[in-house]
Amino acid sequence: MKKLLICIPLVLLALISVSPVFILLTGTFTGTGELKNALGPVAGGAQGYAVWRLLPLFPTLRNIVELLFDSPEFFRMFWNSMKITGGILAGQLVFGIPAAWGLAHYDFPGRKVIYLSYMVLMMMPFQVTMLSEYLVLEGLGLSDTLSAVILPGIFSTFPPFVMYRFFCGIPGSLLEAARVDGAGELRIFVSIGIPVGSSGILSVMILQFLECQSMIEQPAAFLKTKSLWPLALYLPEIRLEEAGFAFCASFMALLPALLVFLCGQDYLEQGIAAAAIKE
Repeated sequence: MKKLLICIPLVLLALISVSPVFILLTGTFTGTGELKNALGPVAGGAQGYAVWRLLPLFPTLRNIVELLFDSPEFFRMFWNSMKITGGILAGQLVFGIPAAWGLAHYDFPGRKVIYLSYMVLMMMPFQVTMLSEYLVLEGLGLSDTLSAVILPGIFSTFPPFVMYRFFCGIPGSLLEAARVDGAGELRIFVSIGIPVGSSGILSVMILQFLECQSMIEQPAAFLKTKSLWPLALYLPEIRLEEAGFAFCASFMALLPALLVFLCGQDYLEQGIAAAAIKE
């Protein structure tokens, strides 16, 4: 009985959490006319209250067909999102991992100042640094290009800050033993640092993938040409008359993030556990 009393609230909370995904899925198979009647009081200025059925009265595949075969704009912006996300993650792997390793295992002048700067910059919202980033990108001639979004994302302070904590969990005695055996610093980093810290690296990359997929402020500030927009900017442009298409497009945009999260769930758990390693 006690377990039942605990499980019921948890199940209810779980259902509430997944309800937006269920609404997207239901809206994908709902016709435009039925959606107008349901959402008119909210988005169309109609009288009354919005209603939502668990299942559509007249299910249809029209929205999926329109998205897959008659929406080149959607796929162009989908690939823009993939280019931005892939570029940022690749850059963070190249620059973020060595930065985190250096801060975790090397003592050099200004190390604490750099670490403190990472903390301060990580806590700053984008609105604070937007103007300075825009001026730098404009001076480099990168304004209104995908690089204007990718370049600042590469040097985000969040990945090194988080990976630093995982690298700090690697025992110093293990590194000293490797040095005694004749391993160089690069060999230690490649053969010990990256493999042992892989769970933390992967967990950070998964979190960054989810963040980059939903990034909206940076593209809105730096991209003026519509053909360069990612999906995060394209989806709000869809009107109520295209509500079914909007639900379908939103659900399709959610799938990559959902798949990455499900595939990387174990790595996220391992990454959290790895943070507790002590020498």
